Amino acid sequence: MDAAAYQGFTTELTRRADADGRFRGLVALGSMAARDYLPDDFSDHDFFVIAQPGHAETLRQERGWLPRAEEVSHAFRETAHGVKVVYRDGHLLEFAVFDLEELSWARVNRYRVLLDRGDVAARMEERAQATARELQQTAPDDAWLFGQWLTQVLVGLGRHTRGEVLSGRARLDEAVRLFCLLLARHVPAPEASVLDGLDPLRRVERVYPDVGRELARAQEGDSPGLARALLQLATRELSHVPAFPREGVAAVEARLRALHG
Repeated sequence: MDAAAYQGFTTELTRRADADGRFRGLVALGSMAARDYLPDDFSDHDFFVIAQPGHAETLRQERGWLPRAEEVSHAFRETAHGVKVVYRDGHLLEFAVFDLEELSWARVNRYRVLLDRGDVAARMEERAQATARELQQTAPDDAWLFGQWLTQVLVGLGRHTRGEVLSGRARLDEAVRLFCLLLARHVPAPEASVLDGLDPLRRVERVYPDVGRELARAQEGDSPGLARALLQLATRELSHVPAFPREGVAAVEARLRALHG
């Protein structure tokens, strides 16, 4: 969906919500919010619907209020509040429907209020601040993150070598996620503000282009190669961190050499 079509869909969605008395609010999320970065041809529409009392469940189940509802090819209930919709042209919607009190369940970072019939903007700001506090309070320390990262590499390598290729790769993919979390925490970058606190893999290639390219190439190869790349990248980018497990990395590197040369 190009930029004009994307904006047209957002405008039509907002118009329909404004004309429907069941809507208390509409909130754009992620790239739809157009904060820090704009949607591109691959962006889906992420949003919250804030329903008037008594209408939330109806809006979760109905599709007629959506733009181009006749072009929906598939829709399903992802969570108690959330729905995913796929259009015939491949465009994706991910949305959740809450009443005002149910917003306390939501986690929010980037957002833009498109419709507010009472208290929506204030509640969204409360949720954004609460989410930031929750992430800070529950964030694991560096020792735990490095330990998890290192052991995911080790276990993933062992399972791959045993013949459990799928399970081994899943462990290494988790090691990639942990590495990106540590990278964002400890390596400053000019565009770091566009990183996603809820998903450490989002926009890594934009913020850390060299690291992103190296990781992407490694992920296209086999699991031993990905393990090797993770160990090398961590040593290069993160060895300045006091909790960096130098002896542990050396042990896993030795194991990798013994198994795969």
